[in-house]
Amino acid sequence: MSTSAIVQFGTSRFLQAHADLFVSEAIAEGQDAGPITVVQTSGDASRAHRLKALADPSGYEVRIKGIDNGTLVDTSKTVSSIKRALSLPEDLAEVAKAVAGEARIILSNTADAGYRPSEADKSTDFSIDMSYPAKLTWFLFQRFCMGGAPVQVMPAELIPENGNVLRDLVLSIAALYPPEFADWLRSNVTWVNSLVDRIVSEPLEPAGAVAEPYALWAIEKQPGLLLPCVHPCVQVVEDLEQVETLKLFILNLGHTYLVSRWLAAGGSSLQFVRELIDSPDYGPDLTDLYRREVIPAFEAHGRKNEAEAYAATTIDRFKNPFLDHKLADIAQNHGEKIDRRISSSCPGHGKPTRHFRCPGWMQWRLVPRQRAHEGTQTDRQHRCSGNGYLLRSLRHRKHGSGSAGTRGERGSPVCLGRRNPVLRHRTSLWPWPVGRAARPVPEIQAA
Repeated sequence: MSTSAIVQFGTSRFLQAHADLFVSEAIAEGQDAGPITVVQTSGDASRAHRLKALADPSGYEVRIKGIDNGTLVDTSKTVSSIKRALSLPEDLAEVAKAVAGEARIILSNTADAGYRPSEADKSTDFSIDMSYPAKLTWFLFQRFCMGGAPVQVMPAELIPENGNVLRDLVLSIAALYPPEFADWLRSNVTWVNSLVDRIVSEPLEPAGAVAEPYALWAIEKQPGLLLPCVHPCVQVVEDLEQVETLKLFILNLGHTYLVSRWLAAGGSSLQFVRELIDSPDYGPDLTDLYRREVIPAFEAHGRKNEAEAYAATTIDRFKNPFLDHKLADIAQNHGEKIDRRISSSCPGHGKPTRHFRCPGWMQWRLVPRQRAHEGTQTDRQHRCSGNGYLLRSLRHRKHGSGSAGTRGERGSPVCLGRRNPVLRHRTSLWPWPVGRAARPVPEIQAA
């Protein structure tokens, strides 16, 4: 049986066109990288054909399409870094053996809902219903019981400080296990913060994906760091937050905002991100959102120029005419994405990044709309009631004021509290009478 230096939890098409591709190219160059064992954590039997194709010795295809430095790119690559594909709970013993004895790196990119706590997390008996952190805790305990060789954990989920977040969750769950286990987790497991960036627009069958030329795997430097491979797209950085905040609060926030508007409109006939960006109803609105509500947050931290450049590049990436990036795909686990991509920039709402904060007036404009997406679908429809969308529930826009709010200068916050039950309790933070002109946006003070 082959051994694997990397055990990967998650079979997402993203990792197929990202980390798995990078490792495959590194192996082809003669590097001591991989191979990879992929583990499907959901127990979904309908994906058995994908698992089989991922581990096919002939590999699977990744198509790269787009514009790179002004040059048209349309190429195909074969990925052959995956040597074994397993599924839980059927292959529990084999996965436990791989984690306990073979793995040097544990990689993950689970679904957004994979971090959601479960009742099954309260038991030390393995269950497919466990959250991913609880599953990982169980597998790491098997490694601990087998002698506990050091191992590195590298989550690729889009969470600020993802390694630290996963470490803290695992340590909290480890309280169910013997106390020596928690000590081992702290001293023998390297928890790595990293950020992944590539638009992977659609799957290929039975395995593989279509992706843009741009790709980045930014890994935060720390003592004892073990790189999965050496690759032009893999970069070790001193401060991951500089890259992380741009990605989360511009590119991913842009996706989430567009999808929020699209969902609020009942899912229009437009299907792809590029179609929304080309639409006069969506593209200019997103650009204005970046200019008025996102870039000022970076400006307050002395990062205006890099934020403007990244926002412009993001719009170009969204416009990629060769990618069919479905809005319905981005809309999956929408609530969790709002928590990670919007709330994490606002104190008191989710886990914030280490230093990045929105200015105070932006916190007020960002947070209430997040709350409007909580609850059932019926509740969300009632709460949204046409007042802007994800971030702009406190703004009047001349090109579409919605069913509530006072008319004011475009881009200015207005008081909607008396007509919007979601915002009523926030009115005191911006005490401006309904029916009067909007209060001017406060000047942003540099941090």
